[in-house]
Amino acid sequence: MSVSFLSTVSSLVPTLSACKTTVTRCPTTNLGVIRCQKIETDVSSEDGLRRRDVLKCFGATIGMELIGSSGSFVEMASAADLIQRRQRSEFQSNVKGTFLTLIKGKPDLIPSLLTLALNDVMTYDKATKSGGPNGSIRFSSEISRPENKGLSAALDLIEEAKKEIDSYSKGGPISYADLIQYAAQSALKATFLASAIRKCGGNVEKGGLLYTAYGSAGQWGLFDRQFGRTDAQEPDPEGRIPQWEKATVQEMKDKFSAIGFGPRQLAVMSAFLGPDQTATEALLATDPDVSPWVQKYQRSRETVSATDYEVDLITTLTKLSSLGQQINYEAYTYPVRKIEFSKLKL
Repeated sequence: MSVSFLSTVSSLVPTLSACKTTVTRCPTTNLGVIRCQKIETDVSSEDGLRRRDVLKCFGATIGMELIGSSGSFVEMASAADLIQRRQRSEFQSNVKGTFLTLIKGKPDLIPSLLTLALNDVMTYDKATKSGGPNGSIRFSSEISRPENKGLSAALDLIEEAKKEIDSYSKGGPISYADLIQYAAQSALKATFLASAIRKCGGNVEKGGLLYTAYGSAGQWGLFDRQFGRTDAQEPDPEGRIPQWEKATVQEMKDKFSAIGFGPRQLAVMSAFLGPDQTATEALLATDPDVSPWVQKYQRSRETVSATDYEVDLITTLTKLSSLGQQINYEAYTYPVRKIEFSKLKL
C-alpha cells in the first residue's frame, strides 16, 4: 500500500507543531574534558514547519513508499535468510557435539586429527589455486602416502563421525572437507580444556570454569562461519607435503612460505606437525627466525588464559582451513515443510 507525500505532510503537521526535540551539546573544556548538556528546543515556530522538518518528513515518506512497494519481498528474504542461518547453526552445534563425544572416548587420536587437518590443507598450491582443505586425504591413494603415515585411525574416526552426522542431517550429507577441519577444532578445544584442568590441579569442574571465564571460545566466530566446504572428487597431486617428522626447519619454513605464511604461523602450528609437540618445538627453536615465536607461545601457555597462543593458533587454523575454498553458505539448509492451514482440524 503506497503513501502519498501530501497526505503524510498534512497528517504530520499537528504532531510536529506540538513536539519537542532534545539536543545534546558536548563542549570540550581546556582540560580536554567533555561535558554534555541536554537542551530541549521547541520544533514549532511562528513560521510553521521549518525546511529541515519538511526534508525529514519527505525522507520518511520516501522510505515509507519503498517499504510499501517492496516490504513483503524484503520480509520474505530476511525470514528465509534467518531460517537458513538457524538451520546451519543448529546443525553445526550437533556436529560439534558428535565430535566432542568421539574425541572424549579416543583422546589419544588428538595429535593425528590435527595432522590430518593440516595435511589436507597443505596440498594447496598458491599458483594454481588447487588443493587445500577439500577432503581429498580421504582417498586411499592419498592417505597411504608417506607424509600421511599413521593417520588412518584418525580418518576412521572421521568416517565414524560422518556416518552418525549424516543419519541426523536434514540438509544432506556433510562434506569430508568440513568434517576434517571441525574435527581439528574439537581436538584443539579438548587440549585447551585439558590445559585449564591441569592449571587447576586436575579439578575438572574448576578447569571448566577457568576455560569458560578466560578461554578462547569466543575466538572461533570466523572459523564457524566458514562452514560449507566442497569435497574434491580425486586425490590431490603428490609431492606437496613434507614428512613433518623428517623435515628440516628450512623445509617447513619453505612449505609455509609457499602458501603465504611465515615463522610465526609455523611456530604456533607446532602441535599439528607430528605426534610429539615437544620434540617439534625443540627442533623449531634451533632456527633464529622461528625460535622467538616458539618461546613466546611456550610462555603464553603457562599463563592463566594462554591468550597469545590460543588466539594466534585459532587465527592461523582459520586462515589455513579456507585456502582455495569457495564456501557454500547455503550448505546443510533445507526447505521448511509448509503447513496447509485449510487442512488443519480446528
